[in-house]
Amino acid sequence: MVNKFTIIVPVYNEEDNLERVEKELSAYIKIASTPTKILFVNDGSTDNSQALIETICSSNPNFDFILFSENRGLSAAIKAGFDHVDTELVGYIDSDLQTAPEDFNLLLKHIGEFDLVTGVRSNRKDSFVKNMSSKIANGIRRAFTHDGMDDTGCPLKVIKTDFAKRIPMFKGLHRFLPAMILLQNGKVTQIPVQHFPRIAGTAKFGLWNRLIGPLIDCFAYLWMKKKYINYQVAKKSA
Repeated sequence: MVNKFTIIVPVYNEEDNLERVEKELSAYIKIASTPTKILFVNDGSTDNSQALIETICSSNPNFDFILFSENRGLSAAIKAGFDHVDTELVGYIDSDLQTAPEDFNLLLKHIGEFDLVTGVRSNRKDSFVKNMSSKIANGIRRAFTHDGMDDTGCPLKVIKTDFAKRIPMFKGLHRFLPAMILLQNGKVTQIPVQHFPRIAGTAKFGLWNRLIGPLIDCFAYLWMKKKYINYQVAKKSA
């Protein structure tokens, strides 16, 4: 059976979560609505994550990994995943599993008519400060991008791979994926998904990189939008 969907799992110091990641993603592969494989992208973890990832991949033929030589951030991990996948669809989920792998099936139902489908975390199980800072950041981002998305930080997305590979990634751009698909004249939509509290490990984002950082990134996006090259080939020689 040929895999059609790759799930990218960015990992940075998540040794306490990886056993559960293996269990839940292995279970999802069995019920996935399209043949699926998993790609870990280890963003230079300094704990025991890599040893656990290699053990998982050695015993699961549908699991592979990439290891960075040093920590480069979430956007770099997602970009590396986009660069390396060879399936027609690509998605990603955070290794903290605050979203449910089975909800990928909800997103996959809509990917035929859209080029990116993102989750919207309903009834978020985060702290008041985290929820409010994310809400403010999303409002600021929508004002700049007009992408119509309520929760671009949701770590559950499905994208057509040819669109994903054309995204010119920069640090922080994981929050702008719908807007970058719109720059390609693609179509995007959002679907409510489940959300759960983090039960192991520590959050990698604080107030600065959840609120102030994205505000600065909005200006980078506006510059990119102004300079973005988009074209369609009407005809070429045989």
